[in-house]
Amino acid sequence: MEIETIYTSSKPRIAADCRGTGETVLFLHGIGGNRTNWHEQLTAFAANYNAVAWDARGYGLSDSYDGDLDFADFIADLERLLDHLKADKVHLVGLSMGGRIAVHFYFCCPERVASLTLADTHTGFGALSPAQRQEYIDSRLAPLKAGKSVADIAPNIADKLLSVHATAEMRARLVASIGSLRKDCYMKSLAATVEQDNVGDYGAITVPTHVMVGENDTLTTPAICRDLADQVPNAAYSIIPRAGHLSNIENPADFNTAALAFIDALK
Repeated sequence: MEIETIYTSSKPRIAADCRGTGETVLFLHGIGGNRTNWHEQLTAFAANYNAVAWDARGYGLSDSYDGDLDFADFIADLERLLDHLKADKVHLVGLSMGGRIAVHFYFCCPERVASLTLADTHTGFGALSPAQRQEYIDSRLAPLKAGKSVADIAPNIADKLLSVHATAEMRARLVASIGSLRKDCYMKSLAATVEQDNVGDYGAITVPTHVMVGENDTLTTPAICRDLADQVPNAAYSIIPRAGHLSNIENPADFNTAALAFIDALK
């Protein structure tokens, strides 16, 4: 069963990799990622689901766009992709920024969401301490505004996201992923995500929700994710051992086991 890359017909075109059949599980990457970050998940989920990983607008094979970015643009793009897939409902799995996109989509289109899996994410930048927020901004935006390329800062960002357990291959893969970002689109995403103080009232979520976090995540720490899970009624909570902020890449076996068990139990 091979991965198929599809594109929405309306613009900006959104690209997505698809594998398998059944209920749709859609994977949403973080601010420095793309659809290929989820290939281990597509392999694991394809046996029982239509596993789909998108490139958000301005990322990977998806089109660039004019003007500033608003998080509402992601919601419209996601709805267009679901329509293209003919998926009335979807299990959303989002990491970091992708988790906030998933929740934002739920609040806009609750009837289209079967479940939420929120990995290494937070409720908005208001959830981070002033020091964490400033460090996040400075480590990314400041060098780019000073003229550096995304490839120039990719190794430094990768080192902040990965744990000590990451292999050289994982680091190289992440550096390449970050380095391939389009500078203008990445800066638009950074501006939009930092301005997102609060996604919404997580206590109002009524669909099954699973919060996951890498044991060694120093950005969205286990404490931050535990607090997020406590806000959602009856949310499940899983810690992925030997993993940092990109728990799906650093420990795909344990990530897939936990994520699949949660969604499988909903059948």
